Amino acid sequence: MPDRQIPPPLSGASQLLRLAAIGGVVVVAAATFAYVGGWLDPQRLTPAKLVNVLEQNNGIHEGFRRNHSKGICVAGYFESSPEARQYSSAVVFSDARTPVVGRFALPAGNPYAPDSAVPIRSMALRFALSNGQQWRTGMNSMPVFPVATPQAFYDLQQASAPVGEGGKPDPEKMKAFFGSHPETGPFLAWIKTAKPSASYATETYNSINAFYFVDAGGQRRPVRWSMVAQNPASSADAPMADKNFLESELPQRIANGPLRWTLQVTLGEPGDPTDDASKAWPAERHSFSAGTLILESTQPQSTGECRDINYDPLVLPSGIQPSADPLLAARSAAYATSYQRRTAEEAAGKIGKESNP
Repeated sequence: MPDRQIPPPLSGASQLLRLAAIGGVVVVAAATFAYVGGWLDPQRLTPAKLVNVLEQNNGIHEGFRRNHSKGICVAGYFESSPEARQYSSAVVFSDARTPVVGRFALPAGNPYAPDSAVPIRSMALRFALSNGQQWRTGMNSMPVFPVATPQAFYDLQQASAPVGEGGKPDPEKMKAFFGSHPETGPFLAWIKTAKPSASYATETYNSINAFYFVDAGGQRRPVRWSMVAQNPASSADAPMADKNFLESELPQRIANGPLRWTLQVTLGEPGDPTDDASKAWPAERHSFSAGTLILESTQPQSTGECRDINYDPLVLPSGIQPSADPLLAARSAAYATSYQRRTAEEAAGKIGKESNP
């Protein structure tokens, strides 16, 4: 079992930024960055409160992530293309090939939920760069996030809490929440027509949050990125009666050959929001291919390498920097809290033997 000892706190903001840049100690860096980012006002919201409300809505499933708890590990590599090199000095774009360990998952906190329960799928990746740095990113198949702030996300979780014997949200609370949060409009418009896909392989996954690419001269450009599927849908791709059809289908696909996604990067322009994940950028923004993700194998999440990876979006290499989006700090700190809880439970032997019974 890998050693998961939590290192002592960092001594200053400069060390934190340096640590984040080289992809260092994930848990402490995440929590400290969130504090510096200003969202951890103890009078309003903390990582523990955010994770607690997820547990209240989904139940406590010991040894599992508190969100995106049902998933499957994947592994492969990334092949870079030349165009990204003029915008970012990250070696992931200058090296020909970079190893990747990833995870596909459902965006929910119940590891036993049926795959058809939600229409959203997620992809998380860890790029192990040749200079020892790492790039970790978590992406979702939705085009925008429902809300813009951690507090609004917390309020959404409270409004959607299951009530009564049926375990459904109170429709009046949901109506009141959406009525007081007009920024949810684009997400609601998308979710009305979204349907659960029959394969992780056919989805496009979006960063949602904005970041910055930094070139060798120090110039920063706002970016968002997407992993665009190159894998065609099959006429047989339809959700199965098996509630775990996504986990069953992916190994069968990969057994027939590697799966591919294009890393499509979009450049923001002045005035484009970089701190609000609920707002899309104009469709005419310049985009380019930064390379190709090739996935070659799968593993169960209970035993695969992805199990012990915290896919913290603030673990970034030199050449990529976070934006001021407050959701990034919130995600980082909440992931750290979830990681600490589940690994402590695992160390105590409190984990199910089957990931998807």
